[in-house]
Amino acid sequence: MAKQEDVFKKVISHAKEYGFIFSSSEIYDGLSAVYDYGQNGTELKNNIKKYWWMSMVQLHRNIVGIDASILMHPTTWEASGHVKAFSDPLIDNKDSKKRFRADVLIEEYCARLEEKAQKEIGKAKKRLGKAFDKKRFETTHPKVLEYRGKQQSILSRMAQSLEKENLEDIKKLIEELGIADPDTGSKNWTEVRQFNLMFGTKLGASTENATEIYLRPETAQGIFVNFPNVQKTSRQRLPFGIAQIGKAFRNEIVARQFIFRMREFEQMEMQFFVPPGTELMFYEEWKEKRMKWHLALGLGKENYKFHDHEKLAHYANAATDIEFRFPFGFKELEGIHSRTDFDLSAHEKFSGKKLQYFDPERNENYVPYVVETSIGLDRMFLALFSHCLKEETLEDQSVRTVLSLPPALAPFKAAILPLVKKDGLPEYAEGIVNELKYDFPMYYEEKDAIGKRYRRQDAIGTPLCITVDHNSLKDHTVTLRDRDTMKQERVKTENLRKIIDEKVNFRTLLSKIE
Repeated sequence: MAKQEDVFKKVISHAKEYGFIFSSSEIYDGLSAVYDYGQNGTELKNNIKKYWWMSMVQLHRNIVGIDASILMHPTTWEASGHVKAFSDPLIDNKDSKKRFRADVLIEEYCARLEEKAQKEIGKAKKRLGKAFDKKRFETTHPKVLEYRGKQQSILSRMAQSLEKENLEDIKKLIEELGIADPDTGSKNWTEVRQFNLMFGTKLGASTENATEIYLRPETAQGIFVNFPNVQKTSRQRLPFGIAQIGKAFRNEIVARQFIFRMREFEQMEMQFFVPPGTELMFYEEWKEKRMKWHLALGLGKENYKFHDHEKLAHYANAATDIEFRFPFGFKELEGIHSRTDFDLSAHEKFSGKKLQYFDPERNENYVPYVVETSIGLDRMFLALFSHCLKEETLEDQSVRTVLSLPPALAPFKAAILPLVKKDGLPEYAEGIVNELKYDFPMYYEEKDAIGKRYRRQDAIGTPLCITVDHNSLKDHTVTLRDRDTMKQERVKTENLRKIIDEKVNFRTLLSKIE
């Protein structure tokens, strides 16, 4: 645990030191659970958006994109169920005065049970070597079965209690398991109670006549209320999807773990509208597609897993999370839900407007069912950043810090570095920048020794460094250095555009998910 905490501290420190993420309004001591993206963080974030948008909209003829407003008519949130049901079960520790999500405390207890099971599996694998049969071991070993059986029993009980809003049993479960405040060890808990997460605000010229509205807690409702407009104007037939990237706001009381859980965050969502009765088929299809999207980034298959929901939301008939191994354990990265026809039916009822589709093949009108894919952009940023940040010991025993991002997502695609600040080298290097800047984000730097400049580029994830030296003026060649291998080779200046493009283009990344 201590090692994981150390890794996470390095992630947070590196993000600030190299211009990726800062605390919001830091000069005023910041604002809890609100962050600003710096110059390099903004570039990386935009590239993640581009990868998602291209894979979701550009590669699918039956998916279109919109950008709905943050402020919506207040009845929207009554129809969606957010006014009554959008809340978290919270519990306070009487001694530490700290507040926690009760369900998260229980889930973290279960995660520790899984860690114990994995330890048993790891020990057996080490002991048996090639003879180790993981599947057989997991289904027969008493301790593994005990840990996982207990885990399943706890999660099932929690899900049932939350479904019935039996908060007394949630507290009882916490006490029975001996769950303590993770910071102080105190087990002196208050009762569990629900807390609504929506931010309220006022719309109007004066306080007396203002309308109470909400900052949207999710982007999905903007898609649902626009369903008839988009379907008619895009002339799409079912099945088809509507995608959106946008800000959402939640009054998170328990906001920890850096940008993993924030009060202002960004979502990348797609709602896929399908005929009734086909939703579970498309649900399985989108589970597979979304996992392929993640695996194409090369972060390792072992760092992802599906986690099916024990407790289904009021709108769903199937739901799963794609969980990622963050420095603090496996946590939700993306949700995939079969939302049935709940959303469109509810908006049809509350608005009095028909939100139906005429199916020429079935020759009937019906309210479409929906399969949703929803990923937190900030969580995706953290998953990439934390996994790709590494320390490597080199042959000379020196240590370098490298951010081994997928080249297509790197903030800068190449750095142009004149060896010295004289003899015409800066002018030649500037010429290369001016030639390539229309195709790629380029970084130019001439300060410090070349080795230090290489290290800085490694730390921000630049895939290629291009060094201009005195021979460049004679034979028009430069030294090309690869971030990951540190291999250097001499290449013609005229070939740089082609070389960089082959290394960093989105085609290579997107082709893996087709």
